[in-house]
Amino acid sequence: MDTELDVVIPRPGKILCVGLNYRSHILEMGRPLPEFPTLFAKFADTLIGPRDAIELPAESEEVDWEAELVVVIGATVRRADEEEATAAIAGFTVMNDVSVRDWQFRTREWLQGKNFERSTPLGPVVATPDELPGGVRPAVPISATVAGEKMQGADTSDLLFDPVDLVRYVSSMITLRPGDVIATGTPGGVGHARKPPRYLQDGEVVTMEVGGIGRLDNKAVRT
Repeated sequence: MDTELDVVIPRPGKILCVGLNYRSHILEMGRPLPEFPTLFAKFADTLIGPRDAIELPAESEEVDWEAELVVVIGATVRRADEEEATAAIAGFTVMNDVSVRDWQFRTREWLQGKNFERSTPLGPVVATPDELPGGVRPAVPISATVAGEKMQGADTSDLLFDPVDLVRYVSSMITLRPGDVIATGTPGGVGHARKPPRYLQDGEVVTMEVGGIGRLDNKAVRT
């Protein structure tokens, strides 16, 4: 029997995302290294499963990919110290933080370019810290392939703010609860930073993979 995989966490209470958190991506975007994490949010309506189609909206021709390691929260925590932040991490999964670049950069706020409906694959499983080298600070490779061409390839040692740092920082402003997720950012190799820019096309298959966790395989489909 064939099995259809759904979103690994169907309705997270919070989907918090970190921009500009891999040194390679910060440099390719021409930005200085930030002093604090750059945060934005996604809504649950953006999420799709690890094999579902990414909807390319009619409103844009500049849809981009971003391979990301995602922290899954397993305990309620507020103003966490190092020990509490460590204990609050239930595990990790994979996201493609699909970004509609022309909408993202219409203003200084990124929200509108990050929240097109049915655009963001999440899954396929949650790996617990004991299953990964480095535990709550995983030392794992991360990659993105588009239409058979490798676009991103790095490892999590390039992160500026690691998962424990992010849980501590985010929980300073708001309570994190079980099922909340934090996408930790993407490495260099996104389409928008290429010369010329390279965006997703109708029918292309996008593969995101994080070592020890799994992969997302999604076809881009024009709506």
